[in-house]
Amino acid sequence: MSKIVFFDIDGTLLDHDKKLPSSTKEAISRLKENGTFVAIATGRAPFMYEPLREELGIDSYVSFNGQYVVFENNVIYTNPLDTGRLEALLEDSEAKGHPVVHLDHETMKANHEDDEYINKSMASLKFTHPECQPEFYKGRDIYQSLLFCDEEEEMFYRENYPEFSFIRWHEHSMDILPDGGSKAEGIKRMIDKLGFRMEDVYAFGDGLNDIEMIKGVGTGVAMGNAVEELKRHADLVTADVADEGISKALSKLGLI
Repeated sequence: MSKIVFFDIDGTLLDHDKKLPSSTKEAISRLKENGTFVAIATGRAPFMYEPLREELGIDSYVSFNGQYVVFENNVIYTNPLDTGRLEALLEDSEAKGHPVVHLDHETMKANHEDDEYINKSMASLKFTHPECQPEFYKGRDIYQSLLFCDEEEEMFYRENYPEFSFIRWHEHSMDILPDGGSKAEGIKRMIDKLGFRMEDVYAFGDGLNDIEMIKGVGTGVAMGNAVEELKRHADLVTADVADEGISKALSKLGLI
């Protein structure tokens, strides 16, 4: 296979109602029929989009913004959070009243019960408040944690925890990732293993966590509904996710 295309999920594969447009499903089917390799690159955990992978017939993916990479259902790269530094952060977040949700590759648990910010943020992804299990992070690999605080409160964490990257995805929540971890790094790990040239790599996205990915691949495509900062780095800006954005871009690029 000479080319590979990575797709973000929220706002890219899934529309504003978290549904898969029929035009997108058809376009990806045609893409695969044409011999192009298809993979997912998302901030989500693997368990969050298993039904989508099954529906699209995709078994290679970059999860947790690059921290957990799978090729044809085999794990090829992992990069968990440093547990010691995470524990220190948890002490500070608890003192400040900022709840946290921890995710491994199979599930997620919160350290607070029925928190308003967790409820609002998770609802935007069509998920409910995770079960409370404060010490879930102990004795296992945590690939991403979610810190729930407002934007004006985030600088404390950025200044005091340089070992982590913080990516805001909701007005009340940020991803906590290992410093230097990104979708771009996860993609690099996969294509290095598969032998693709970077100029033959395409990526579609819409959010701030897609910037490194869009800049790093051979051809970066921003959805019409993407944040403006991402559009500035894209090689192509396509239509809105709800206006056949993926299908139109793949056609314009000559991939279908």
